Amino acid sequence: METRELRYFVAVAEELHFGRAAQRLGIAQPPLSRAIQQLERRLGAALLDRTSRSVALTEAGSVLLAEGRAALDAVDAAERRTRRAALSTTDRHGLVLVTKASASSALLAKLLDAYAAEPGAVSVDVILCGPAEQARLLHEGRADVALLHRPFDSTARLHTEVLSTEGQVVVLPAGHPLTARAQVRMADITDLPGLPLPRWPNPDGSYPPGPGPQVRDHAQLLQLVALGRACAVSPESCRSQLHGDLAAVPVVDAPKVTTVIAWPPHSRSRAVADLVRTATQVSGHYDTVGPTG
Repeated sequence: METRELRYFVAVAEELHFGRAAQRLGIAQPPLSRAIQQLERRLGAALLDRTSRSVALTEAGSVLLAEGRAALDAVDAAERRTRRAALSTTDRHGLVLVTKASASSALLAKLLDAYAAEPGAVSVDVILCGPAEQARLLHEGRADVALLHRPFDSTARLHTEVLSTEGQVVVLPAGHPLTARAQVRMADITDLPGLPLPRWPNPDGSYPPGPGPQVRDHAQLLQLVALGRACAVSPESCRSQLHGDLAAVPVVDAPKVTTVIAWPPHSRSRAVADLVRTATQVSGHYDTVGPTG
């Protein structure tokens, strides 16, 4: 099966219209129809149910659409990673670092300042993304290095160095009765009247069920907490972002959050290696429970 055939089929399967698919691909409709027919003959399966008025996917077509999208994404990612690898051998291109918006802000600022002072440092572009998007951008070849936070972010198929480990706090509106306590437990805040925990989006963009408000980023969440619409459990380092209308109380049984710097295992970039080394050197200032690596 050729990549061109997969692209043709995915376009038709997503548009469910040969004319629109041909326009999207920039080709005429007759060769597109012939290519799909040839693909069906080669696979020995009908991929589309066609009538004079509509086009629909068969069960086999639905399978190929899912597999084809994944295969094309892998091909595109391989191309991007190869191009970045070729550039990295010259060490003339800059780096792209991705991190979740509002996460590890103090550590990131310290890292960028320290790395910029290193001999031979290259420019670093920073991508601020949504929750759990950093690893995907690394795997797709859109970024060279990322800051990830276990246990929330997956580090599968990535090389990592631990930078810090910290406890978590519950962020509450200032003056809430729980702010008078020295510490709380998760049971104290799971069903807190009037202040539900937020709902973050799933990878497909949908939200899990529940009473909490839907949130997209940390700034939005903090505003909802200040308005008395939610509470939030966040790493201890979030205290630096809190204003007078917010307060934080340690949650003693919440899982520790470990911040790591991650990069693809195939990377051979000297600039990435230098940035990782700098990150490990500066990270000790932000380890709230002692060195971890």
